[in-house]
Amino acid sequence: MAQGYKLVVRKVSDLKGGAKVDKVFASPKYNGSSDIESISKIIEARSAVSSADVKSVIDNLNFVLALELAEGRIVYLGELGNFRLSVSSQGAESKEKFANSNVKKARLIFTPGKMLKKTIKTTAFTSLEVKEKTADTGKTEEKPGGL
Repeated sequence: MAQGYKLVVRKVSDLKGGAKVDKVFASPKYNGSSDIESISKIIEARSAVSSADVKSVIDNLNFVLALELAEGRIVYLGELGNFRLSVSSQGAESKEKFANSNVKKARLIFTPGKMLKKTIKTTAFTSLEVKEKTADTGKTEEKPGGL
């Protein structure tokens, strides 16, 4: 199955600060979502553990992941991938003038493992836009939403 996308129009300018022009971009159109209940049931069906056990492990993983990240550790989870924190800060004129108040926020960075990277690389995409025939050429073309 392919990941669907819709077309959206955004105003963009070049890096030189020129006039903004309309450009059409792909935006993912999701086919629902999965929660911990449904994922736990799927894992239960594929393994020898109950869905309650799966939920317990995920809950404990969340707790331990937060502890480890707060201690400044990178957390490697095998083929799933790894998690680490990064920070954003305001620049200072020198090391001496840099203070903790220059640090603005932390970000959580996830780097996928091999299987997820393969999924990202091999996922097919399909437009969910309505195709219409143009009056002047008679050719079929995609019509972005809102155009």
